[in-house]
Parts: sequence; C-alpha cells; structure tokens
Amino acid sequence: MLLKDFYKIDALTNTDGAKYLAEITINKDHDVFKGHFPGNPVTPGVCMLQIIKEITQQVINSTLVMTSASNIKFMALINPEVNPHLKLELDIVQTDDATIKVKNTTLFEDTVALKLSCIYSKN
Repeated sequence: MLLKDFYKIDALTNTDGAKYLAEITINKDHDVFKGHFPGNPVTPGVCMLQIIKEITQQVINSTLVMTSASNIKFMALINPEVNPHLKLELDIVQTDDATIKVKNTTLFEDTVALKLSCIYSKN
C-alpha cells in the first residue's frame, strides 16, 4: 500500500469470470485530508487510481505499472466523512503474459463517482 492506512479492503469477491467487486473504506482521519481540503475533505483522484491499481495487483498477484488510460471520468466528489464506503466494480482481463486491461466503476451508495479504462503492464 503506497499510502499507509489510507483505506482498507472490507471484501474482495470474484463475481463472474474476470469481474470483481471490491468493497473498501476510506480512512477519513488520514493525513492526506488535512491538506485536501481542511474542513471539506475530498479524496484525491490520484489516490483512487492508486487504489484501483493496488486491488488489481492483489487480484493478479503481480506488481503493475499503468501504461495508458483511455478513459478516466470523475463524476462525483468522494468526501470520506460523508461516504467512506466505496464499491469498486472491476473487469480485469489479462491479454497476454504482461498486459492487463481494467475497466472500473467506483460507487458510493447509488452514485457513480469514477469510471476508468486503463492498461497496465507487469513490472
């Protein structure tokens, strides 16, 4: 984990073939939120990208490097004081020995917060 204690994985389930559901809780007391932003914390987008990468690494049991992202849409602010519990729907496809394609939808309650399509390579 790049940011120690930033989040915890509550559940990680293979729902169907290459599809996974990760349920996580963001630590609203983490130091990141002291600067982003005091009194109105917002989960940084780069932290969400890191979480997706780390969960994907756990699923495929390999370290990864993002090589491209064709679609990243932040659709709602994630305030960890209001919505610390997130669901990440992941479609993880290994296209060859070193390339992994990931499609992600991140939600809190019924609100879509993030949609992402990217490609990683094994490091």
